[in-house]
Amino acid sequence: MNTAVRPANDTDADDLAGAQEQMQTGSRRFEILEKNLRRQTGKAVIDFNMIEEGDRVMVCLSGGADSYTMLETLRYLQRVAPISFELFAVNLDQKQPGFPEDVLPRYLDGIGMPYRIVEEDTYSIVKEKVAPGKTTCSLCSRLRRGILYRTAKEIGATKIALGHHRDDILHTFMLNLFYGGTVKTMPPKLRADDGENVVIRPLAYCKESDIKKYAAAREFPIIPCTLCGTQPNLQRQAMREMANEWEARNPLWIKSMFTAMGNVVPSHMLDRTLFDFDGFAVTAGAPVAGDTLFDPEEPAGQAESVIRLV
Repeated sequence: MNTAVRPANDTDADDLAGAQEQMQTGSRRFEILEKNLRRQTGKAVIDFNMIEEGDRVMVCLSGGADSYTMLETLRYLQRVAPISFELFAVNLDQKQPGFPEDVLPRYLDGIGMPYRIVEEDTYSIVKEKVAPGKTTCSLCSRLRRGILYRTAKEIGATKIALGHHRDDILHTFMLNLFYGGTVKTMPPKLRADDGENVVIRPLAYCKESDIKKYAAAREFPIIPCTLCGTQPNLQRQAMREMANEWEARNPLWIKSMFTAMGNVVPSHMLDRTLFDFDGFAVTAGAPVAGDTLFDPEEPAGQAESVIRLV
């Protein structure tokens, strides 16, 4: 299949094209990449109990590399998992000018995946409400969430799967840290805003670069998001560039950041709602948390073994 639609962002298009030149399906490198993505997705599903017996999972398919990879990986897990669960793909057609309406139905029909295309003109709403030069992502995201939550109820879905990956989680953590004054990120599993749906992110352990390589090799028919285009000066883009710079200088920094989000020590933070700084007592023989600022340094081999999955 060679029906890829060129993304609006030339950098993304070049990344996909470059990845495709370097890796082809059937090659040893592709097999290793696919195995790793499946392993990481399976581990995330197990670690956070994302999918249970009898679940009907609504897979949100945007037409991007992430959502295609998520769908394909979940289809594999559906075949090999010791539990039974359903997959149902949903795409939200936001009525952006030039949106190729035939691409996703043709792809999903071709792989025999049940699906629904939900048509809602959020494009006009966003363009009307957001002043020129302002970013559209926040309003667009809120509108999408409401529609997807409603659709999940209509089709009887018990879980809503989104294609956010490791880098999305890291960038959100950095955004909240630098701009929001809070330590939080996109959790792999959460109760939705409406209190009635459960959202899961099966690609939580998967790197964006690996997903792009996989999508390029599989020649998924990528559909660009033309609602916002490239939108210069986005804060998230600044976080992406910062993280990429750090990873280029020392890949272990980014790996350690991701691991740190799963190793929170409330007694060594400043949140008084998570730890009782007033009420604890000094007791002889009690476990000692220590008053050192940093944990002892580990030999390089041991430190790398602790940084897992990324």
